[in-house]
Amino acid sequence: MSSDSAIDDTQYPQRTAIGLSFGNSYSSIAHTADGKTEVIANEEGDRQIPSILSYVAGEEFQGAQAKVQLVRNPRNTIAYFRDLLGRKFKDVDPSPCHASAHPVESEGEGVAFVVQEKAAGEDGKEGEKSTLTIAEVTTRHLRKLKESATDYLGKDVNAAVITVPSDFADAQKTALSESASKAGIEVLQFITEPISALLAYDAKQQAAESGSHAPHDKIVVVADLGGTRSDVAVVASRGGIYTTLATAHDYELGGSSLDKILIEHAAKEFQKKNKSASDPRKNDRSLAKLTLEAEAVKKALSLGATASFSIESLGDGIDFNLTVNRSRFELLANKVLMSFTRLIESAVQKADLDILDVDEILLSGGTSHTPKIASNLQSHFPKSAVVIAPATSASAINPSELTARGAAIQASLISGFEVEEIGSSTEAVVTVTPHLQQAIGLVTGEDGFAVIVPAETPAPVRRTAQIVVKQGGDVLVRLAEGVREISVRKEDKSMANGNGKKDDDDEDDDDEDDEPEEVRKKVWKAGKVLAEAGIRGVKKGGKVEVQVNVAADLSVTVVCREVGSKGGVRGTVPAGKAEQNGSA
Repeated sequence: MSSDSAIDDTQYPQRTAIGLSFGNSYSSIAHTADGKTEVIANEEGDRQIPSILSYVAGEEFQGAQAKVQLVRNPRNTIAYFRDLLGRKFKDVDPSPCHASAHPVESEGEGVAFVVQEKAAGEDGKEGEKSTLTIAEVTTRHLRKLKESATDYLGKDVNAAVITVPSDFADAQKTALSESASKAGIEVLQFITEPISALLAYDAKQQAAESGSHAPHDKIVVVADLGGTRSDVAVVASRGGIYTTLATAHDYELGGSSLDKILIEHAAKEFQKKNKSASDPRKNDRSLAKLTLEAEAVKKALSLGATASFSIESLGDGIDFNLTVNRSRFELLANKVLMSFTRLIESAVQKADLDILDVDEILLSGGTSHTPKIASNLQSHFPKSAVVIAPATSASAINPSELTARGAAIQASLISGFEVEEIGSSTEAVVTVTPHLQQAIGLVTGEDGFAVIVPAETPAPVRRTAQIVVKQGGDVLVRLAEGVREISVRKEDKSMANGNGKKDDDDEDDDDEDDEPEEVRKKVWKAGKVLAEAGIRGVKKGGKVEVQVNVAADLSVTVVCREVGSKGGVRGTVPAGKAEQNGSA
């Protein structure tokens, strides 16, 4: 809205809005002001705040202070509760909570935790147990995040855009909204984690390019690799509009899967060094110590070549020290690391795409810091697919902060509107628009094809292309639907120098090394011709501009003219002649 418009600003709500990334393992807060987005640190200086609450001697601890209580006070420490919200007890998987307070069934078939919330009495007797519903736990966690943001910004925070997994059910969103409201937070909008991460990444890219042109059309795979689960979304970005083509989820694959590899390795090494010692994995306290240290070692190995376990009294009063190098870790965790690649590829297949169709792979979430995950994707996907992660790009945004940043950007855009306005503009009837199923472009040569409007572009849309006429004369413009094919050919590995001769280094290779390598390539071919137009007398070196307008009803209007001339040709192709897809 322009600043010179004569509108009374008092009719619009006055909010201080933030972006909240509420994760199963960690939460983050971000705020956008003056076009800059920053992730907010809590009172302890943490920007990645453990989603954990603990009760000790009548006092409540949250974040990092609560996390250390997993060793000292696990039964009164609540962790990994986000995914339990808004679900019936019979439907939840309690296994992530095995080393903390166990979920129990509450009234109304919901989920709750029983903890000793009050301090022991003067007579030394334990305080009474309290039953905290999952809704109350969530409210307390969100209230603490709100307080941290308020203290940091110096003004009362009262609204937020909150990120949720792409498979978060409506009942879960309703429960989260109610808990946020009790915490004093007005939920402006829920935004899925993949879209939020992509929004933050694209905002940085546009800022770097100074907004000189419209966002690029691309297919992006966003992999949100968290602590206890992994979620992948395949997104078509067309002119800055995002369309989710497919999602894939693994509720057992995450950072904890890598932690378990280190736990197993360290426990075996401990027993090898101390043959008479008991297995630390069979003692809850020892296992909790190993688990916390394994996570720290994993994070250290993401940054350096080596890291060390250092645990006091791991078992039977014996201290434990062990150095692990990154190569050893990657070898031990190879199967788990490859599982991330398989999950991402399965999402691409669900979208009916080939890996050659993927332009970018954006890694989000704390586990994305692991370098081998990014390097495996670089090896598996074609070179044309850019992997965006700290290990592959020095300018990559911290993947642990991506979703919070995206939510903060969205909050800054919509905080001036009423919630009813925001809701009505994001209903399916508004946002689920018709999309092109086939690409539209120009026929080149006999059956070649140049894309003007990619597939999965939402309508209405306008795109323009130019044809350079080197020799001059009459030009026939043929507009058609494009067909994407994958060509496969065999290439002799020994012909590496391109002149048909073997490289000297290959002379002694085994016969099996000389087997032809399969090379796959994406090829566009012209399909059904939609329209033809003739432009007469184009001057030598001139340009013919082709403008394609796809209306909301998917009819296609084509305008062809020589650049610099007043004349031109215009025609419309009815909606029924172009294949269409009405899904978002």
